[in-house]
Amino acid sequence: MEKNVTSWYSPRLGKEMPVAIYGHYGFALLLVPTAAADYLEYERFQLIDAIRPFIDAGKVKVYSVNSINSESWLNNNAHPQHKTWVHNQFNYYIYDEVIPFIKATSGHDTPIIISGASFGALHSMNLFLKRPDLLNGVIAMSGVYDLTEYSKGQFDDDVYFNSPQHYMPNLTDHDKLEQIRRSNHLHIFSGSGDYEDPNASRSFASILYNKGINYELDIWGSEWKHDWDTWRTMLPHYLATRF
Repeated sequence: MEKNVTSWYSPRLGKEMPVAIYGHYGFALLLVPTAAADYLEYERFQLIDAIRPFIDAGKVKVYSVNSINSESWLNNNAHPQHKTWVHNQFNYYIYDEVIPFIKATSGHDTPIIISGASFGALHSMNLFLKRPDLLNGVIAMSGVYDLTEYSKGQFDDDVYFNSPQHYMPNLTDHDKLEQIRRSNHLHIFSGSGDYEDPNASRSFASILYNKGINYELDIWGSEWKHDWDTWRTMLPHYLATRF
């Protein structure tokens, strides 16, 4: 498996941001870390090894970015407005820097599917729904799509507009809704075991249903916990059967 690590100084985030790239060809899978983890998290917990057959076969080329949650929602010393500012800068970093980098290194017409587990699922879903013109789909694993689960009581416009559970019921932008509806890859997956919240996935899926948006909701059994064993099984299963 071909692996490369690169980085650049992000004007949006004001610091060097590394990216790990796995593979040589295929659609781009953009991985967003869980919680306060880094760009090597998915490799460290063997998820990259789990999907290696698809990477080696040229089905998928993986781009794994750094998290900034430790500077935003998980930073207990930060002012609430600073947390939302950092969150929004991360969104712009993905849109204005990472996606152009993917296009430059994989081809302008390469589809980009964004994916993450846990907090990374919320980020991935939010990033896709806000810019379906740039991202072609999302694989969200074990997510909660209500940002107030992480904002510790803060609820302002910035929280609202980054919380899919809140803004999607009120989204009326016809063009954006049609772009979302055209995606064939809006996948919401959860286990039902320890620390999973399958009802969060069900609740968010019902919002998509009411908006006429095509999606896949798949809830696994109680043996599937909120942990890496679940995600190492889920992601290769869906890469094999949905792509």
